[in-house]
Amino acid sequence: MAHARSTERGPDDRGTSDKALNTAMVIDDHPLFCDALSMTLRAVLEVQTVKTAECLKGALERLGEGLSPDIIFLDLNLPDVNGLDGLLRLINAAPSVPVIVVSSMSEPRIIASAIRAGARGFIPKHSQRSVFRDAFDAISAGEVFVPEGLYMPNEDVAPEGEQEAALTRLSSLTNQQARILNLICEGKLNKQIAYDLSIAETTVKAHVTAIMRKLGVQSRTQAVLIAQEARFSSIAQGEGSSF
Repeated sequence: MAHARSTERGPDDRGTSDKALNTAMVIDDHPLFCDALSMTLRAVLEVQTVKTAECLKGALERLGEGLSPDIIFLDLNLPDVNGLDGLLRLINAAPSVPVIVVSSMSEPRIIASAIRAGARGFIPKHSQRSVFRDAFDAISAGEVFVPEGLYMPNEDVAPEGEQEAALTRLSSLTNQQARILNLICEGKLNKQIAYDLSIAETTVKAHVTAIMRKLGVQSRTQAVLIAQEARFSSIAQGEGSSF
């Protein structure tokens, strides 16, 4: 029997309990898996319409054109994006739609990071059909879903030692770099960050390079993970922050 971790959510948080599940979106670059999941959603959840996209760009374009799915199933590894970047950008584009990560990777750190980034659930690709029903029921009840047998840390924050290490690295960022990292955590691209901060995109790129160097990471996704370990968005927005 599947289990879910309870969460506290306000009236504006993403959920599915207030309306029928008419339309679902599946974002995965493997056609056979898309077809199989589409059949599962129609059979198990009685979804009327399933829209698919093989890359994040295609999904964002459909959302921009007015597609309003009731739920989204996302693979973390896509041709045009890898890791949490895609999840963050998707949530930023459709903040009212619950997103469930469906992945072949089920390491505890990946699951925890996806949930902290805003995913409403995590389902391994090898799961039985019934797991998707369990996931939908949990989300409808305002919970975050993780199948039984998968380890999901109960703590909402990283262990103290990891937090301290993350804070030490984050403390080296300038105020502008901290603001840019916070926007990266919101899933924004360099062009959007440049607009928000009224600076040149080349300046943003230079800051992003400096941020990754100071944090000792090779990608934006890794920078986001470090920020999450330290609950950086809360710290960066706090009064009197040294960042």
